[in-house]
Amino acid sequence: MPLPTSSDIESAFSGGGFLSRAIEGFRPRPQQTEMAKAVLEAIAKSGLLVIEAGTGTGKTFAYLVPALLSGGKIIVSTGTKTLQDQLYTRDISAMVSALGILVETALLKGRANYICHYHLERTGKEGRLSSREDVAYLKHIERYSRTTRSGDKSGLVEVPEDATIWPLVTSTRENCLGSECPNHKECFVMEARRAAMRADLVVVNHHLFFADVMLKDEGVAELLPACNTVIFDEAHQLPEVASLFLGETVGTGQMIELARDTRLEAAISAKDFAALPEAAAKLEKGAKDLRLSVLEADSRLPIAALDADFFSSLGALMGSLDALSKLLDLQAERSEGLKNCRDRAVEMLRRAKNWRDDDSGEFVRWVEVYSQAMQLNATPMSIAKLFSSQIEARPMSWIFTSATLAVGGNFSHYLEQMGLADAKTLCLDSPFDYPNQALLYVPEAMPEPNSREHTRAVVDAALPLIAASGGRAFMLFTSLKAMRLAHELLKEAFAKEKLDFPLLLQGEGAKNAMLERFRQLGNAVLLGSQSFWEGVDVRGEALSLVVIDKLPFAPPDDPVLSARIQKINKEGGNAFMEFQLPHAVLTLKQGAGRLIRSEEDRGVLMICDPRIVSKSYGRRIWRSLPPMKRTRKQAEAAGFFAVSHESRQD
Repeated sequence: MPLPTSSDIESAFSGGGFLSRAIEGFRPRPQQTEMAKAVLEAIAKSGLLVIEAGTGTGKTFAYLVPALLSGGKIIVSTGTKTLQDQLYTRDISAMVSALGILVETALLKGRANYICHYHLERTGKEGRLSSREDVAYLKHIERYSRTTRSGDKSGLVEVPEDATIWPLVTSTRENCLGSECPNHKECFVMEARRAAMRADLVVVNHHLFFADVMLKDEGVAELLPACNTVIFDEAHQLPEVASLFLGETVGTGQMIELARDTRLEAAISAKDFAALPEAAAKLEKGAKDLRLSVLEADSRLPIAALDADFFSSLGALMGSLDALSKLLDLQAERSEGLKNCRDRAVEMLRRAKNWRDDDSGEFVRWVEVYSQAMQLNATPMSIAKLFSSQIEARPMSWIFTSATLAVGGNFSHYLEQMGLADAKTLCLDSPFDYPNQALLYVPEAMPEPNSREHTRAVVDAALPLIAASGGRAFMLFTSLKAMRLAHELLKEAFAKEKLDFPLLLQGEGAKNAMLERFRQLGNAVLLGSQSFWEGVDVRGEALSLVVIDKLPFAPPDDPVLSARIQKINKEGGNAFMEFQLPHAVLTLKQGAGRLIRSEEDRGVLMICDPRIVSKSYGRRIWRSLPPMKRTRKQAEAAGFFAVSHESRQD
């Protein structure tokens, strides 16, 4: 297939082009055409391209059209499984239909998304499920497994995605038996990989991409050698995802699962070897003791903050792992299941030793403590070299795009993080009319964000705006604690002021279900923390006010951030200006981006942090936001909704 030309792209995106003829509601946008041309050039030259495309640009079509017309094998990686499904089922099918070309497409997810015949059968035989719900869910899954072609758990709506049954009927990298599995030929994971190998365009998500590139486990690594183009949508998420997968983790939950699987395999294949279940029980006890050696729950701690009790418990746990691995080695030939348990024990012991003993300074060693479990993490101090080496090893076109990659048009923060020094960059403004569609409101006389009165002041300042907007508000918080306090204060205030707006709180239901309810209610106030700052699209009148409590600076006591700050400062840099501030700006842009999602939307962005006007760096922050009108007067902000209401009446 000959490569399309720049003229072909202009024609496709023009008012009379095939996109406007084939796609209802399509409107030509100069920014979209410019982005498509840049993508075409990057594909033709096998180049590196980083594009910030403001909300409303239509970046999905802008990269799909040149990629599909250019031919070759394409991988598109996006931020979440939800976006992955949306891209595959809606956007790509619409685009292929509009182009009128024959293209084979595939959707590839991580193995935990596919039913595993082996583990499903074993769980059914065990009959030791923890609840009646799981018993009922198991029957649904068994029926579904006999009729589904994909085995994708998202196709079974009767069983919630977070149901406790799923880990028992899906596989992990650790407990998959691979080619030795008796169900290997009918394996849903293997079929998904085969489909991906055949396809011209494969849709994955960032977690899967990086897990696979590093672990060579999920099928993506096999795709890359034949690939011409890799496109990362929602590319602002890559630094965090890459940090996770370019490091190493091992957790007590994995060890308890290993102990459970060892007992089950021993009961089937080594009933005469009593030492095995005894060693498994010791491992489980050791894992629980390690968790109990740290009093703090729901916290992140650097290795330097851990005391002698922790290291004593870790040593005992590693001793139990070592003993179990040696016993499993003696019995490994008796079944593939026991051999798999042996391999897992050896790998967990290796990771635990590395975590305890590595003092190279290249990794930040820290623990994450949950209520019932603990995870040991080794995160790279920098991912730049590791990631750039992956790119250098695969000369093809690499395209990174998002609505938030630059700070005031400058990409240096992102490029340095990702090791993309040689990338070409392009910054495209949103086509929306922000000066007329939106207002930035920073209330006067707000207390400092670290004061005890701040959250109450946020609620007090927001109430008149919520009343003026008729509900229809998102309130976004930088911490769960502040979010929960604001929820209690709002409930009291709504009762006192007799405001009849439904209150929705993050965590009261699944995110997508809450968003759908918010849209349907039409006058609700939704309080959210981190997960609602991005990837949320509410168009139309249902959302007209976005309140942000504080500038989203990452907490400096986070072990990884703290180590990176120390390193930058030690090397003579300014960590605040070079790292913390750009990160906060990009996060704020994501939160602000929830407000205006279409040409018809109007609304107020309310930022309740006085630092945006009182600090010298404040100008850099608000200048990075879309060009809204600005005010500090409550009456002017409330009046904006009256004008919006009049325009809707007209």
